[in-house]
Amino acid sequence: MLPSYYTVKGYGENEIEIERSRFIAHVGRAETADEALEFIQKIKKIHSNATHNCSAYLIGENDQIQKANDDGEPSGTAGVPILEVLKKKKLKDTVVVITRYFGGIKLGAGGLIRAYGRATSEGLQATGIVERKLMTVMKTKIDYTLLGKVENELRYSNYDVKEIHYQENVEIETYVDKSKTDSFSKWMLNLTNGQSNIIIGESLYLETEIT
Repeated sequence: MLPSYYTVKGYGENEIEIERSRFIAHVGRAETADEALEFIQKIKKIHSNATHNCSAYLIGENDQIQKANDDGEPSGTAGVPILEVLKKKKLKDTVVVITRYFGGIKLGAGGLIRAYGRATSEGLQATGIVERKLMTVMKTKIDYTLLGKVENELRYSNYDVKEIHYQENVEIETYVDKSKTDSFSKWMLNLTNGQSNIIIGESLYLETEIT
């Protein structure tokens, strides 16, 4: 698992007009080629009367799955420009479909490359990009009498609370950087005067919005 990587926030859509042609960007997250293809087919079905539904996707820790499709546009003028934007922004597990409704004015090869690149960039900006960072979930069990103090300290700390379980005792799950698990444990033991039981849990990705 990668220590961290960038991907899109979720589904997003954005439309621009260039020389009377409509370019609609559809952006999604896909972790497998099947998911990406399903996304593309869904958009193609919705916009079956469009002139073109060009697409690209980039999947895998090492970008091992890369595909670009011009869908009838001149070779290399649509799918590749979309894919290049994804690479430039260092995104992973991302699929983009640009739907074009032709407006009657031909753009030429250079114009098409710029148009699909711009449509992709603005589509990604409208959707939002997140950083997914691999974190360790630390499980801290405390007595209810300490909950207020611990919650307050966590609120003003650099740690993110994942979840709080209210059982016989309180269990607080906190996202902690893998390199800081020891310092977190010492901080929590000091905060609770040793009255806490801390367990190292699973590794999960924490998403932080960056745009």
